[in-house]
Amino acid sequence: MKIPARPKVIIRSCRDYDPERIRKIIREGLEELGLKPFGRTLVKPNLVAAGPLFPYAYTRPEFGEGVLRALRDVGGSNMSELAAGERCGITVPTRVAFRESGWDAMLKKIDVKRYCFEESQQVEIPLSHPQRLRDYLFTPEPVARADFFVNCPKFKAHPWTTVTFSCKAYIGIQDDRHRLIDHDHKLNEKIADLQHIIQPQFIAIDAITAGEGRMLTPTPFPLGLIIMGNSQVAFDAVCCDIIGVDASTVDHIRLSAEQGFGSTDISTIEITGDVSLDEAKARAKGFKVGLIRVEKYFEGTNITAYAGPPPDAEVGDYCWGGCPGAIEEAIEILRVFDKDTDKKMPRLHVVFGAYKGDIDAKPGEKVIFIGDCADWKGTINDKPISIENIYKPRSTLDPHTATSQDIFAKLASAKSKLKDPVVRLEGCPVSVAEQVLALVGMSDVKNPYYDPANMLTFGRAYLGWKARVTLNKLQKKRYQQNGTFTERGQAAPEL
Repeated sequence: MKIPARPKVIIRSCRDYDPERIRKIIREGLEELGLKPFGRTLVKPNLVAAGPLFPYAYTRPEFGEGVLRALRDVGGSNMSELAAGERCGITVPTRVAFRESGWDAMLKKIDVKRYCFEESQQVEIPLSHPQRLRDYLFTPEPVARADFFVNCPKFKAHPWTTVTFSCKAYIGIQDDRHRLIDHDHKLNEKIADLQHIIQPQFIAIDAITAGEGRMLTPTPFPLGLIIMGNSQVAFDAVCCDIIGVDASTVDHIRLSAEQGFGSTDISTIEITGDVSLDEAKARAKGFKVGLIRVEKYFEGTNITAYAGPPPDAEVGDYCWGGCPGAIEEAIEILRVFDKDTDKKMPRLHVVFGAYKGDIDAKPGEKVIFIGDCADWKGTINDKPISIENIYKPRSTLDPHTATSQDIFAKLASAKSKLKDPVVRLEGCPVSVAEQVLALVGMSDVKNPYYDPANMLTFGRAYLGWKARVTLNKLQKKRYQQNGTFTERGQAAPEL
């Protein structure tokens, strides 16, 4: 697929989640852009998390239904397959997100295939651009084979990357063990690298009810828009402009533009629709983005945060893509699940990176050093403490041999790490789930993983996932196929 030389973004008004209204708008958008789905057509929603705790975190099923029906209206027999696929948040089976979001029921109703990307074979895509972090990435086979790719993200803020529109949603085209590689202070570069795997011919974002402030637990913001486009970077640039953010200051968008995936210059983008750009900006007035350092975030709470720079060999004074942002999301999840979280949380001190200052911990107050790059020497309650940096250089991480840890193993290991007054949580990054478990383990806050309703849904999805993995093994389908994947679909980018 070639990146359009003259990108177009269409802004349409839509106040309600009416599938037929959405279907009509999407169909008209496809026709205006001159697009006709063909071959293997794959739709990727943003289902990072779903269910009662995360009502505004995901692309709504009504939106997905409208998109899928419109694709079928326009593409018809030109499509050999119409499917929806996603990898939800780390450690959780994607079956949970499909079920809890309502996408499972919707896909069954309209007879569209579902791909849980961690259950598909992962295939190797080589990279050759000069700015790459590594020479190859792995992605699920349905992504690599797609001929017509449709990105259907949720219009949201993000605590690590400012926003999560179309480009950022690509973190969901990798399974856990590959997603976690470079998901650190190089997250923006990783997102830019992922653009080289596939490009959407069509983007339609669920901005009917947007999500501000957070990524997993955003506050609903009634924007009442459906935004469509044919160039991912240009699309994100317009979305940024709507909320008053300069896209060139959002690193993953800027880097993607620099690598040839479109322009962030609004003057080069044709903008049409029944809502003008100025009208869209007026609707979005007051929208809050999510970028906030962890020290500032926890001010006024029982948690005091300290953050130093990531590994010395890397650029930057703060890890925007890793552990600090994960603990912000973790505490927000707990606040939604247990309204008394802040009252129940004891005095804690959390430390990230190569922090050089004092840690003012009183007797009985735990100090938690989070992440492989935590590095500190000093005295806590008259006891000398030395925390060594165990960060592994990027060059030593080989996707061919990457592994992942089961959620139940994480539950067990989290308990064993929390007994001492000074705790070290290893990982790069330490995931949201692990930090949720750590915070629960050091407090009287309710554990969302032990909620009966959540356990039933999770257990069913977990067993289904493991059954699929077992069946794949019996059919001699390996988890990943090493070596360059040669059967790429037509949605592979041509730069």
